Amino acid sequence: MSQTTDKPARFMPSAGPAEAELAAWADLARDEHVRRYQELFNHIDCSTFTTDRPDDILAAAQKRVAT
Repeated sequence: MSQTTDKPARFMPSAGPAEAELAAWADLARDEHVRRYQELFNHIDCSTFTTDRPDDILAAAQKRVAT
């Protein structure tokens, strides 16, 4: 049985993972890590250019988390 079907939650790589997500990620096989990163980078948002600076992106993310 694949490790992904054993996991109740579907999680993707994150810049700020929770401890439970870190543990679940560590339990996955390397090929599953690669597959999930490929899925993430194939998302349309990864093909969009922006003029935002890293500080702007971080501030927007912090604002979303605060709300």
